[in-house]
Amino acid sequence: MNLFEYGEAQHDQTRPLAARMRPRNLDEIIGQQHLLGQGKLLRRAIEADQLSSLIFYGPPGTGKTTLAMVIANTTQARFEQLNAVTAGVADIRRLIEEAKERRSMYQEKTLLFIDEIHRLNKSQQDALLPYVEEGTVTLIGATTENPSFEVNNALLSRSRVFTLVPLEANEMIELVTKILADEERGLGSYHVEIDHDALEHVIQVAGGDARNIINALELAVLTTHPNEEGKRRITLEIAEESIQQKRVHYDKNGDIHYDTVSAWIKSMRGSDPDAALYYLAKMLHAGEDPRFILRRLIVHAAEDVGIADPRALQIATAAAQAVEYVGMPEARIPLAEAVIYISTAPKSNAVVTGIDAALTAVNKEERGDVPPHLWDSHGKKGRPGDQTDRYLYPHDYPHGYVLQQYLPDEHLGKQFYHPSPIGYEGKVQVYWEEIKKKSKR
Repeated sequence: MNLFEYGEAQHDQTRPLAARMRPRNLDEIIGQQHLLGQGKLLRRAIEADQLSSLIFYGPPGTGKTTLAMVIANTTQARFEQLNAVTAGVADIRRLIEEAKERRSMYQEKTLLFIDEIHRLNKSQQDALLPYVEEGTVTLIGATTENPSFEVNNALLSRSRVFTLVPLEANEMIELVTKILADEERGLGSYHVEIDHDALEHVIQVAGGDARNIINALELAVLTTHPNEEGKRRITLEIAEESIQQKRVHYDKNGDIHYDTVSAWIKSMRGSDPDAALYYLAKMLHAGEDPRFILRRLIVHAAEDVGIADPRALQIATAAAQAVEYVGMPEARIPLAEAVIYISTAPKSNAVVTGIDAALTAVNKEERGDVPPHLWDSHGKKGRPGDQTDRYLYPHDYPHGYVLQQYLPDEHLGKQFYHPSPIGYEGKVQVYWEEIKKKSKR
């Protein structure tokens, strides 16, 4: 798209409201002041037309493509655009050849904007790399996924990453006010009145996504008939119908997925059942596989509750069985029961520290031979060094316990498991100490 086409598109009233209201310059952009405020690095670079390769990273509706279009409208360089979903290596090479020609013949720079750059495969990114490095094109990429994971390191090291954030409530209000007042590109000619509770609702449900609130507002206005005074009043009921259910920002392979799972586990570990239920609900709402949730739940029950309450692991595995039997949506109930139980259970990670300490010992040991009195004696009598006749059978002694060596000589005296005084594990600790005292008498 050249600048003439871009300018004409802004005034095409048949285009969606979000496209018509797309900012044309930096001053029209609402939000992202940490990047675009007066004196900020990115703003200075855009205004001076001195851009290096950039990657804009942020959730949907934060203005990544908008910012690229503003740059297109202000730069003296040729602006080219690709969408990573539909582009192939041939498209990239064609644009590179055109950029080389412009640079050679007219000393004209080329800005290449790639939307959804995280969808470029390795070969496509590799094809682009040398031309970014030598300055044939200045790359501007937009992505909703963390570029540290989705863009190859070589390309990433030659780019500056700028993170865009969801709009704040006051910025959303500013956006709505601007749309309703703009008669040329917005909805000003419709004479709209929006109730306070309706405005609050669309702002809350939009969740900082500018495109979401613009689309909801457009639908609400265009489907509402004017009253006798010629005004279109947007009530809470109309707003609820227009924006419907909030689209949860959740990508099963992206940052939001991992952040949500992390917050869920940390909430259970922190004994906050309300937060744990919230993140469980978010995962279920977004269509997360209950089996994935259950696998993490079982691990957490053993890892962070452990022997402080051994029933936690039983509850988690029972929930797994229940979910297989009943399926969704009813499976949300046993899942929630397990999450609440584990969240409110006493916590101890002594199981984890115990097995990790033992694994470390095994990894570092030179021999770690089994003591001869613990050898397997079935059909193996007479082996050199055999001392199986010296094994002390615990059940032959009071309290079912007798002191004898179990660890290899190399690790004699080491203690890997350190029971905490919390929950049932506290009883284990007391019993363990008492039984050892009694056996010494």
